Amino acid sequence: MGLFLTSYPGACLRHFCPLFSMRILCTANKHVSPFPAYFKLATAHTFCTNVENGGVEINRKEPKTRDFVPRERNGALRSVFAAGTAKKTAVFLKKKYGCSESMDKTDGHSRCKILSAVPDRPLTASEWRKLKESSTRSEGFEQHIMKTLLMAGADINIAKSLLAYVALDTGTVSYELLLRYLALCVHGGHQSEVFDVYDIMRTRFRTLDTGAYSLFLKGFSRTARWRESLTLLQSMKKIITPSPRNYGDAITGAVLHGDSTTAWALYDELMNEGLSPSQDSLQVLFQSDQSNEDKLLSVLLYMRDYQIYPEETLATVIKSWFESRQDQKWVGRLTTVQPSGVCRCCGSELESIHLSDAEYGHLKDRVMKDVIKGRDVFTKTTPEELESFKQFVHRKPPFDVVIDGLNVANASGRGNLSEMLLAVVSNLAQQGNAILVLGRKHMLQPSRSWDRHHMQLIQQKAHCFFTENISEDDPFLLYAALHSGNHCKFVSRDLMRDHKACMSDRGLKHLFFKWQRGHQLVLNPCVPGRKIRFQQWGSGVLAVKDAAL
Repeated sequence: MGLFLTSYPGACLRHFCPLFSMRILCTANKHVSPFPAYFKLATAHTFCTNVENGGVEINRKEPKTRDFVPRERNGALRSVFAAGTAKKTAVFLKKKYGCSESMDKTDGHSRCKILSAVPDRPLTASEWRKLKESSTRSEGFEQHIMKTLLMAGADINIAKSLLAYVALDTGTVSYELLLRYLALCVHGGHQSEVFDVYDIMRTRFRTLDTGAYSLFLKGFSRTARWRESLTLLQSMKKIITPSPRNYGDAITGAVLHGDSTTAWALYDELMNEGLSPSQDSLQVLFQSDQSNEDKLLSVLLYMRDYQIYPEETLATVIKSWFESRQDQKWVGRLTTVQPSGVCRCCGSELESIHLSDAEYGHLKDRVMKDVIKGRDVFTKTTPEELESFKQFVHRKPPFDVVIDGLNVANASGRGNLSEMLLAVVSNLAQQGNAILVLGRKHMLQPSRSWDRHHMQLIQQKAHCFFTENISEDDPFLLYAALHSGNHCKFVSRDLMRDHKACMSDRGLKHLFFKWQRGHQLVLNPCVPGRKIRFQQWGSGVLAVKDAAL
């Protein structure tokens, strides 16, 4: 469907945003027929466009349903499938464990503590010495103060006075302290100071670490010396593969200085390295190079195929790009999607996540080849174990639910692991489902975490297969679920990103993503004896009866 975007201006912007959390922008063209939107999702938030005349229907087979009871989504629950959840989780963990480097990510109390520790003016050497003597952090005092200045966004002259004191007191300034000072200069936009630190560090130190290269690259990219950032990027390649952010800084520098050819060359290089461009980089390209239509459309197709969810700022920029095209009449509106999968603004029905028989067969064959066997089969299992499992599956009737035993058992985060697994198995078995539990052999050894009686009950209620302790269970889970048929669900909190990365082409990744959205259940954190709830991509939260242990 993505190929129709140029030919049919009214086509939904599903080409780049199958799931856009927050709000949607629906762009309508009054003179072109609509195309149906991308995915059917009960809580989908998408960018789409439509027009008033005509329409195209999608013929799809009604999916086989199972006895999972849908329930309205609780606003307090955050879906692990929602756009941006992984990023928000990472930010939360950084904040929780004190890894944040920015004042923006600190609460009001922490901000006050940081600001109170920062001098309000440059200090003399004697004043810094007295402050150090009175500090409880005499060891690493200078690095701590510089980090505090960075977090507070303090006056650069205070940092300079600290460097002057250190140089006077010790006769030198350490690499670590200069690196923190450099970070303060870069984030504060102090260009001349960045150049000074660059000269000092290149003179004093034979080599620089990747952190210094990254900071210099960012600092140079926004100045008249931006081409030196390209040299720094080349130097980084001798050490490691530059990150998407490194490429993004170089792209930004090229775009800001009117060199779109270099910018797109860097973008192509980034893509060839198998990296995903940052949203800041994409935003710069859409804002500053609006004439390069073919390349920008290819970016949208990439976002669509790889489920890159634009943040609100980027989404608004893309909307503005469509509206700025003089040869077509685009209008953008904020909207939402009904639980039935229909856009409330233009009335387009989002494409079903259910695969056709042909698509399902193709996915099943390719997953077996690319993911389960692949080139690194010996790192996941052994040929003997895999063959034994295949024979086991073929002897059994098709399963309705396949459970990642270890993953589910750890959902409670505490207590007896086998008790949690038994609670889930019991509830699914009560619904009449044929269940397969995949585990590892150590789960059969009685311990505080794995109760013998619980494991015996699990084996009575479900089919079980226990792999070697060093084997990966995900390939077994995927094989069993796909072999059982299109009705089979699987339960795991693992979103299978590593396995999608093993797939050889975009089309296969797209099919896997659609299948995953319609078949994966994720157990919400809970404890045995409480109501068990699952998250599902297509139907929000699924509720199961309370466990009776």
